[in-house]
Amino acid sequence: MGKQKQTRKFAEVKRILNPKEAMPVKKKKVDKEKEVKHVEKTSAAMFFKYNSQLGPPYQVLIDTNFINFSIKNKIDLVRGMMDCLYAECKPCITDCVMAELEKLGQKYRVALKVAKDPRVERIPCIHKGTYADDCLCERVRQHKCYIVATCDRDLRRRLRKIPGVPIMFIASHRYSIERLPEATIGGAPRG
Repeated sequence: MGKQKQTRKFAEVKRILNPKEAMPVKKKKVDKEKEVKHVEKTSAAMFFKYNSQLGPPYQVLIDTNFINFSIKNKIDLVRGMMDCLYAECKPCITDCVMAELEKLGQKYRVALKVAKDPRVERIPCIHKGTYADDCLCERVRQHKCYIVATCDRDLRRRLRKIPGVPIMFIASHRYSIERLPEATIGGAPRG
């Protein structure tokens, strides 16, 4: 019985290794001429990778976690932005960010109070849903006149793919900015 089982297994292995049976399947080639490529139009305000449309007073779109980290680091929003950019700043919050803060509940009521400050400008949203990251990315793609303030790594990674959008974040208990050449010339902390 032992020999019969071995020969059967050998035959099965031989059948699997048969080169005629295991032929690679050829994929159909798609004509490259028929494929339509979508290329985004570059803004006229872009000078290489920097946005020349940005200028004081800066409009800064604020994300939910940026407010939370500002409170944890005891940084005032407007004063911290002015210390970073050396210019007048208008912090802006979209309806999606406000909805996200309201959903977080009682634990984040201080952040909600900071967001409802009269110095912070409220921007209405027209789209469906309340996902703040998508809202911020779409708004920045449409209007390249904003600086985005966030501490979320995934959102920062998404924003880096959009050319000409400066990103403000918190580093070593103060605000820092990346991809804004005028601010770094003045001595602002680099990201």
